[in-house]
Amino acid sequence: MIQTQTYLNVSDNSGAKKIMCISIISTKRKYAKIGDTIIAVVKKASPNKIIKKSMIVKALIIRTTKPLYRKHNNMYISFNENAAIIINTDNTLKGTNIFGPVPRELMNIGFTNLNSTAKLII
Repeated sequence: MIQTQTYLNVSDNSGAKKIMCISIISTKRKYAKIGDTIIAVVKKASPNKIIKKSMIVKALIIRTTKPLYRKHNNMYISFNENAAIIINTDNTLKGTNIFGPVPRELMNIGFTNLNSTAKLII
């Protein structure tokens, strides 16, 4: 579960390394889960990239430490870290690669372009 002031790792090559959640824009809930979009500020960035420190970005949550329930096989999956990827305003990816596993539930939400850029889909 991600709420405001939560730090997340960035799992793409857009240039940001750590972001902090400012607000949750995809739902009216207090907490965000896998597949929700958030507004975040970049806290740590790599040099010579497009995204710089203290930029306001839109991000998609792809991994949380809170377990995710899968209805079709009655299993829970959880990850070791909270992670997100940076997206544009039209929900396209800003980076070209996605590092680490991506849950299959994101394809059902409407982010089908993750299928071609992610190396590992769980």
